[in-house]
Amino acid sequence: MSLRLALLSTAALCALATPALAAENAADNAEDANSIVVTGSAQRETPSATGLSLTLRETPQSVTVIDRQRIEDFALTNVNDLLAQAVGINVERVETDRTEYTSRGFDVTNFQIDGIGLPLRWGISYGDIDTILYERVEAIRGANALLTGIGNPSATINYVRKRPTKDFHVKANAQGGSWNQWRVDGDVSGALTKDGKLAIRLIYAHDQRDSYLRYNHVNRNVYGALLSYDFTPELTLNTGYTRQENNARGVLWGSLPLLYTNGTRVSYPVSASTSAPWTYWNITDQTAFAELEWKGHNGWQARGRYTYNHRDSNAKLLYGYGYADAATGLGNGAWPGIYRSPYDQNLFDGQASGPVKLFGREHQISLGVSHATMHGREYSQSTLSYPAYASVTDWAVNGIYPAEGGYAAQVLSEDSRDTLTRVYGAIHANFTDRLKGVFGASAIWLRSSGTSYDVDQTRRNSALSPYAGLVFDATKNISFYASYTDIYNPQKEVNANNVRLNPAKGTSIEGGIKTEWFDKRLFASAAIFRARQTGLAEAAGVFGVGDAGRVGTTYYRGVDTTSRGFELEVTGMITPQWSISGGYTGLEVHDQTGAPTRTYLPTKSFKMASTYTIPTFHDLKFGGQLRWQNDIRTTDSAVVAYGVVSDPVVITQKSYAVLDLMAGAQVAPHVRASLNLRNVGNVHYLGSLKWGQGFYAAPRSVSGTVTVAF
Repeated sequence: MSLRLALLSTAALCALATPALAAENAADNAEDANSIVVTGSAQRETPSATGLSLTLRETPQSVTVIDRQRIEDFALTNVNDLLAQAVGINVERVETDRTEYTSRGFDVTNFQIDGIGLPLRWGISYGDIDTILYERVEAIRGANALLTGIGNPSATINYVRKRPTKDFHVKANAQGGSWNQWRVDGDVSGALTKDGKLAIRLIYAHDQRDSYLRYNHVNRNVYGALLSYDFTPELTLNTGYTRQENNARGVLWGSLPLLYTNGTRVSYPVSASTSAPWTYWNITDQTAFAELEWKGHNGWQARGRYTYNHRDSNAKLLYGYGYADAATGLGNGAWPGIYRSPYDQNLFDGQASGPVKLFGREHQISLGVSHATMHGREYSQSTLSYPAYASVTDWAVNGIYPAEGGYAAQVLSEDSRDTLTRVYGAIHANFTDRLKGVFGASAIWLRSSGTSYDVDQTRRNSALSPYAGLVFDATKNISFYASYTDIYNPQKEVNANNVRLNPAKGTSIEGGIKTEWFDKRLFASAAIFRARQTGLAEAAGVFGVGDAGRVGTTYYRGVDTTSRGFELEVTGMITPQWSISGGYTGLEVHDQTGAPTRTYLPTKSFKMASTYTIPTFHDLKFGGQLRWQNDIRTTDSAVVAYGVVSDPVVITQKSYAVLDLMAGAQVAPHVRASLNLRNVGNVHYLGSLKWGQGFYAAPRSVSGTVTVAF
């Protein structure tokens, strides 16, 4: 397969390069002095990939950047909508208020802010995370051992904060749209002193909406206050506080049971929900940080940072389960519960980087140490009764929901602590003018204690993960690269004996070609990759009465899993008015027998966004973004227990394509109006099959925005 993938990748990249070469001179002649570099420019440095200040072309991994301009063009106001447009990233919308992500066949477990994060529980996104606080979002695909130390060979998602600016600016947006959605946000930044040493940035957003899903309503407030102070031209203090309150009603916990007892699919309207109006899920995230940054005249720089994160989650939930009879529509059970989950993180990180001279050439090195602690608790109240749903027609179409019963006294179901210490280092070796290398390693020490729903969380793990990469500049426009890293992935899943699985281990390799065109305004790449993990958790069944684990929860088995595939990506400006960003991913995921596994993931996906601006006509901009994936499937074996079918049933979501359109223009000095149309074709599709249930994604919708900027 590797040869075939390499040939496909090379052919596709040549197809991209041919028109680029033909048009390059024309584009250079058309470029004016004020043209800017936009999303994914090869000139942008991405220290979140290696800890070194390297451009996309110098980085021996695949990196996608979605910047503030694209966020605003396509009204990507929440992280789920944004990551759904990132090449190689798959958004698993398993519930309304919990979302998971995958890349290259594996779960994404590493999430960072400004390159710092604790990759343990953050594989699940809670609530709708707003994008107002971030300047851009970076997706570093593959294993990122240098800056995370642990995790899957999937991707690391890095959210880059907005920072105070010395120049004064104000931007405010008012937005309204389908399902009674309306939003206002504001962003003010500037110096507080005449000398510019003290600067501030204040950010606020309010977003509320009903939903196409029955009962669902979201009310979100986001606050941000950031300060920077220059003690000297070399020494700067950055500090800030952010808060997001995401309050949701009528939420999904789990989603729609997809089969009748006879194995046939249940036909649901798009608005169907197993929720009830008395359910809610209120999540408050708070972050405070302080960073001291020094930049020397000799190219050396150092940074020390402390970050405190606190999350409060309060939820009253309703889980729908079981299989209804096809004739009567009866049989789905209901499981209510109340849960309160406070969660605290403390993160310390120190890093220094700069140039060194060895063997007559200048190289760059980076050294760092980090220490992180996490304390998670969950208080639960079980229901005193388990009501049943009415017939499928009554609850899914007519909106008849189960009545809320009483609850048992609150108990502490989880109380666990994790400590992660890392020491890491890397060097960007300048072998020749055309050959560069990135070499490094990350050593981790992980300690856990406590219990979670009667599962002992105690563990003491340590590992050393090496990283090696080479980049060779074949021409001024073309580079070839390759990289290798080990994988060390501690797991929270338990086996049939209710004992947590051992860490998954493995290797990840990647190689490809990166190119720049139009005076580095357009970047194109092709990559092939392979990752192997031994003992990776795969769902194996559900605990029943008398089993070792909590009834109704999933147990797992360790599976040796191999993922391999290729990616093609292009991003930047074809002309000063025409932007493009997108790519194609193809992959295969197999278990130790060579059989396909994780079949709920798409193996082929295509994403592309493009805008075109006419500056002479009110700065008119119009564009579209398209995403397509092939069919996915999951196998339901639990339906056999109902005695109607004798074999497991395969559930399929057919391939689909979703198109979004946008247009905007300057309607007055400092005032811009824009329109966004989502899912133009009104395509009906399930957002995920990961847990054997699913709910329909949003149908066609429209929103309009008025922006005032000074």
